[in-house]
Amino acid sequence: MTNAVIPPLLVGCAAGFSGDRTDAAGPVVDTLIERLKSGPSGQRAFLIFETLAERTLALAQLRRRADRNAGYEPLLDDMLRPVLLRALAAGIRIVSNFGAANPRAAAAHIARMARELNAPVPRIAVVEGDDLSSPEQRALLREQLGAQMDRLKIVSANAYIGAESIAAALRDGAQVVVCGRVADPSLVVGPALVHFGWANDDWDGLARATMAGHLLECGAQVCGGYFADPGYKDVPSMADIGFPIAEIDADGHCVIGKADATGGLVTEATVKEQLLYELHDPGAYLTPDVVADIGEAEVSAVGSDRVQVRGVRGHPRPAQLRVNVCHEGGWLAEGEISYAGPRAESRARLAADILRQRLPGLALRVDLIGVLSVLGDDAGRALAASPPNDARDVRLRVAATHDERHEAERLTREVMALYTCGPAGGGGVRTALTPRLNTVSCLVPRDAVPTHHEIVEIGGGA
Repeated sequence: MTNAVIPPLLVGCAAGFSGDRTDAAGPVVDTLIERLKSGPSGQRAFLIFETLAERTLALAQLRRRADRNAGYEPLLDDMLRPVLLRALAAGIRIVSNFGAANPRAAAAHIARMARELNAPVPRIAVVEGDDLSSPEQRALLREQLGAQMDRLKIVSANAYIGAESIAAALRDGAQVVVCGRVADPSLVVGPALVHFGWANDDWDGLARATMAGHLLECGAQVCGGYFADPGYKDVPSMADIGFPIAEIDADGHCVIGKADATGGLVTEATVKEQLLYELHDPGAYLTPDVVADIGEAEVSAVGSDRVQVRGVRGHPRPAQLRVNVCHEGGWLAEGEISYAGPRAESRARLAADILRQRLPGLALRVDLIGVLSVLGDDAGRALAASPPNDARDVRLRVAATHDERHEAERLTREVMALYTCGPAGGGGVRTALTPRLNTVSCLVPRDAVPTHHEIVEIGGGA
């Protein structure tokens, strides 16, 4: 490992998904600035925004099809504008996957944002190589997916790439790094590689930084957000919940805390829950950078809202990268109608029976919201086995999918017809018809997905 005299690296997270709160970055940046002022010489701080999920890229690709200047995080301006100048002035560099399907357009937007704020355009890098949706890449995907590729109407295909190009961009002086589909923890691994000077095969360091990134990647989740359960797991001041900050030492061990003067909490329990989140195998968490092993990890409180994680081990990275292929999946039709008062549940069940008889060609998903919905099933077995309990406040939801729009649309018309065709007392109809996106995944050889960074020349000064 590297020399332990290198000061800890500070990494704050200001978004856990596309659509997250846009006011999260302010307290995180303020806290990073204060810690840089009081910290040792040579300390660095980074701000990350994690804004992608499995379907987010497909939706971004659809927006780019409609507008070649779109396709990046739609809330980019709201998230970044309030903190951009303060962060850059303090030397805090920004790393994010908010480039989505169009990192170059996102970079241009950030440059435009800086000019509008009467500031110099920062040095912006884009990381590319994850997008495998071009016709030239179809042969690679077909090797993995076989003949089904010929039937798919592909919307997006993206490989989960790692931190090496992020690190290269930072070494090239980038103040802002804009990525598409990099693995979530790689947003932290890249800065750690640069700050500590680790080799690309320092498996323990990479694994520990990966798990620090894993703890940060869902934003407020590790600060009590998804943890909260009143009376059982109480979390204070959730309306003002803080977002997390990691302090990573030269060996890769980290302390997780949160932005100062914010709500929520960071405890051994919140950290353990997030540490295990989406971990299929605690001994082999596969990422593009490393295989992380938390089998001997130790989690301990080291202060108020400060929890240390030590003992993560690393193994050589996988030889393949995961690719998500999103494709057109027909149409989703939904309809809802409410029933209240005496025999409301019986009337809702009767309405569902009417729809089943009227729509014999559609497989209907029926939920009685307020009676049985989350714990229901598409086949309706749970609902059929559940006797009516005379609920007096029920919202019927019916959904169906079909490859053809006009077939799916029949459901929306039939739900609307329940207004006057009965049963009695239905109201508050809502219907929706939405194009579906389906996903298939595969693995491709790592060397078939070359990645690179580029410092984009956007021009314009103060």
